[in-house]
Amino acid sequence: MSDTRYAIGIDLGTTHCALSYVDITASDGDKTAQQVLPVAQLTAPGAVGELDLLPSFLYLPHANELAAGDLNLPWTAERGFAVGELARSRGAGTPIRLVSSAKSWLCHPGVDRRAAILPNDAPEEVVRVSPLEASVRYLTHLREAWNHAHPDAPFDEQDVTVTIPASFDPAARELTAEAAQAAGYTRMTLLEEPQAALYSWIQKSGGQWRKQVKVGDIILVVDVGGGTTDLSLIAVVEREGNLELHRVAVGEHILLGGDNMDLALAHVVARKLAAQGTQADPWQLRALTYACRTAKETLLTRDDLDAAPLVVPSRGSKLIGGSIRTELTRAELTQTILEGFFPQVESSARPMSRARAGLTQLGLPYAQDAAVTRHLAAFLSRQVGALADLEGVQLEQKDGATFLHPTAVLFNGGVFKSALLVERILHTLNGWLASESAPAARLLEGADLDLAVARGAAYYGYVRRGKGVRIRGGTARAYYVAVESAMPAVPGLEPPVQALCVAPFGMEEGTDAELPAQEFGLVVGEPVHFRFFGSSVRRQDQVGTLLDFWQPDELQELEEIEATLPPEGRTPGEVVPVKLHARVTETGTLELEAVPRGSSERWKVEFDVRGGANA
Repeated sequence: MSDTRYAIGIDLGTTHCALSYVDITASDGDKTAQQVLPVAQLTAPGAVGELDLLPSFLYLPHANELAAGDLNLPWTAERGFAVGELARSRGAGTPIRLVSSAKSWLCHPGVDRRAAILPNDAPEEVVRVSPLEASVRYLTHLREAWNHAHPDAPFDEQDVTVTIPASFDPAARELTAEAAQAAGYTRMTLLEEPQAALYSWIQKSGGQWRKQVKVGDIILVVDVGGGTTDLSLIAVVEREGNLELHRVAVGEHILLGGDNMDLALAHVVARKLAAQGTQADPWQLRALTYACRTAKETLLTRDDLDAAPLVVPSRGSKLIGGSIRTELTRAELTQTILEGFFPQVESSARPMSRARAGLTQLGLPYAQDAAVTRHLAAFLSRQVGALADLEGVQLEQKDGATFLHPTAVLFNGGVFKSALLVERILHTLNGWLASESAPAARLLEGADLDLAVARGAAYYGYVRRGKGVRIRGGTARAYYVAVESAMPAVPGLEPPVQALCVAPFGMEEGTDAELPAQEFGLVVGEPVHFRFFGSSVRRQDQVGTLLDFWQPDELQELEEIEATLPPEGRTPGEVVPVKLHARVTETGTLELEAVPRGSSERWKVEFDVRGGANA
């Protein structure tokens, strides 16, 4: 690592990507030489511009749609697709050729994420790509843009940190690492986005963060991105006379973010148009959704505007009426997002669920309840005991507390450019705290809502070299494999299942878990599947802990894991006794291995990322 000049941080976002970097050779302690890379990208056919953000959109044009050279980039003329600003603007008018929300699809266990399924509702004549391939193309573009701007410092010689939602499960983390590797990222690690946001806040403070927080503070990070809502808790502790930050909890995976808000706004505008006699068809509604995204971003960043124009093109010259022209008003934006996504609720509120129809369209498994505040109430309630075993915390929960009491809040995500949304969450949270006679939580100011994640990831790369303050925490969950009890068949009764802990909560990167005593019988020569669980609340379980019973909210079932033992030297179908061995890699992914009895052989146990049933 000594020959590395830059620590590069990449925010692989649902709606935007960004790249920031720290010049390690020009930095010292809290004083870091940090910049954001203006990413060269197509802004119009044949036109290249440099923007701080690379929109996470991929446009797949018709073979005769654009002229020769329209897709040329400074570093290549051999490209049949567009990534970035041109993709977003072009796709708003032709949404059937636009790939969006690839990051959300990448973590969707119900589909084969290596299969060409995007755009998911495109007609047959449109060439499709997989969520994995779309991610590879965004990451590749950033690598190529870096090399174009820094020919003297090749990308593959720098330390790179790519961010992911804290709620990503092991399979989604592994797929992100796979995409980065396919994009040519040879020296890469993963970092959770809420941690990156806090790292950015620390870096921007220039060392003053120690005066803004104190031992015993519990920082709540509320990160509402384009596709997910991430909730994290980070404690300020004292170790050997120094302040340390320790991540104590993360929320469950909530597919709820800007995408949901854009769709909600599109339906508001569509109802307004219908009242005026204009009915938008499904194609136009999708185009209207993309138009509302742009209008939303405009209104959130421009306080001087009361409305933003919306234009949805017609599907052809023969259609009566031509393009739809209307506007999104600030009042509509505020009412829809404030009351629909951030309603004032009690601390006892919980996300609502409804019975699903037997048949549904193939799509993303969005959260059934759009209220971020209800998800927040549920998260803080689940984590009420999170501080019980954390050393160095002087703050104790009050007797009878029904939820964990944060003392400070850090916001991340473009929607929080609206002061109304920040005020709504703070007002709601502080109402909960007041009801339990706890002090009000204060706002940690100075966050960079668009670039914080990329900047924090770059600073983390600098911190990993021992140069600054590091957030501790390890894995955000404990992981378990199901063990089915051996019992005679009983009609109508499923065999009892136990949960064996194979990786404890807080397992640090680059560490191994001791082998549990439990052995499994694996059949050689064919895939063997295991049920797999995760828990964000069981912090005491160690490797080998065997659970006979657990509450429904303690363990969440994740994707299956599978293993295929090669039959060499054995009879196909033979049952081989093995133990499971867990390791958290330096890149931040979880690896499981099967180790046969009396052998030094090891077989990788992989997360099944092919998707579940299609029903």
